[in-house]
Amino acid sequence: MSQPIWQTSRFKIDLSQPKVMAIVNLTPDSFSDGGRHSALSLALENAQALLAQGADILDIGGESSRPGAAPVSLEEELSRVLPFLREAVTWHVPISIDTYKSEVMQAALDLGVDIVNDIWALRQAGSRQVVAQHGQCGVCLMHMHRDPQTMLEQPMAGDVLEPIKNFLSQQVSALMDCGVQTSRIVLDPGVGFGKTLTQNLSLLQRQSELLTLGFPVLAGWSRKGSLGKMTAIQGNAPDAQDRVGASVAAALIAVQNGASVVRVHDVKETVQALRVWQALKN
Repeated sequence: MSQPIWQTSRFKIDLSQPKVMAIVNLTPDSFSDGGRHSALSLALENAQALLAQGADILDIGGESSRPGAAPVSLEEELSRVLPFLREAVTWHVPISIDTYKSEVMQAALDLGVDIVNDIWALRQAGSRQVVAQHGQCGVCLMHMHRDPQTMLEQPMAGDVLEPIKNFLSQQVSALMDCGVQTSRIVLDPGVGFGKTLTQNLSLLQRQSELLTLGFPVLAGWSRKGSLGKMTAIQGNAPDAQDRVGASVAAALIAVQNGASVVRVHDVKETVQALRVWQALKN
């Protein structure tokens, strides 16, 4: 990895130790919590609790990217995320916006948000220009095969590591051509986004090979369907909320294999596991 610091709008995030990015869903159709925290007051309370549990970064999303999820209009997404962000940016912790819409990115950055986390890797119209013109916001570029509506109908074929590396390298080059400094960029291989169980396992096993691109890696295994398949009992996969142990195990393995950031739902359990790992390592 070329840099131990992730440059964001307001913070230089030290990646010499792994960071926990907490998922804050403001969607009524979230696969992981069924929209239990979509109301503003509940979402703010949940986010404060995640920080108290040890989260380093809050990742705010107003549109579900689960397989088959229906797209959300620009107006609806803005109405979901902006009231939350206005409050959250006053907490003096790194805030990430999980969106692929350039208009949402711009509105969030105008409020002081620190990171843009885009499942489309800034390929949508205007997105690169928004982050380039902002100056210092952090960026997470993710690999996704096809789109959320179709990615599991025709998943990738064969070995996926090299195609993912090539894709991410191309997106980095395009972003750098817009004037974005390398210190602002983190890469996400996109676990579950159009990959089979075997391919996802290969990504975890060979994750360290992504570091040859020269950028920190973010791993997002939390409660993914692949974990449900791996932990099924008598053919019955546990519900998303019951994949905590599997999620923590995958996050820990990801960190052991070089991930600098893990994006998780279960902050308390992940933080505890990482502290045990760090104590042993030290």
